[in-house]
Amino acid sequence: MKAAMKQAGRQTGAFSEEERRGVYRAIYERRDVRSHFLPDEVSDDVLNRIMDAAHHAPSVGFMQPWDFILIREASVRRAVHCNFESASRRAAQSYQGEQRALYDSLKLAGILEAPVNICVTCDHYRAKGSGLGRQTDPAVALYSTVCAVQNLWLAARAESLGVGWVSILDMDELKTILGIPPALSIVAYLCIGNVSEFNSQPDLEAKGWETRSTLESVTHLDRWQGA
Repeated sequence: MKAAMKQAGRQTGAFSEEERRGVYRAIYERRDVRSHFLPDEVSDDVLNRIMDAAHHAPSVGFMQPWDFILIREASVRRAVHCNFESASRRAAQSYQGEQRALYDSLKLAGILEAPVNICVTCDHYRAKGSGLGRQTDPAVALYSTVCAVQNLWLAARAESLGVGWVSILDMDELKTILGIPPALSIVAYLCIGNVSEFNSQPDLEAKGWETRSTLESVTHLDRWQGA
């Protein structure tokens, strides 16, 4: 009887307890990795698996608005790193005192250390999906692309790969470096590779930059509550 019930659960798409634990482990142990990258190459098989996971993300109207630029060439990564350094110096001017000192101490990118970089773009006008959902909210193309980034990130964690999202960049300059058409939006620039360890806490939490909000503080019932 138990075997039959277990088989019935399988037929309805239910996850086993072990499979559920694996999904939640990937979510809770995912980290934005800026250091600990190893020089080992990421195998094509593993890279294809995480890319395929990204390509199977949900998208409004099934528009699939994303493209992925895989970057392994060292000269290209050096050009992107120069872009990052310039943007980081400009961003640093927004902070003063102890916060500026903390900002200057943070490792905010692994562009050169990670053997693979991936730039994820969004095509707001992709014909796929025939505009379903975009007439009322054009931003859903961006939201859908972010879902692809999240899929990639969780799949990478399941493969024991570190991923770091670099947001401190001049995006117009990055488009020029990578030859991205002007009409596309850059959604994410990711650094990917094998790592020596995954930290138990997010880096910015561990270094005192910010704390995690409680679930209760961001949850509302039926209507917006609070000041």
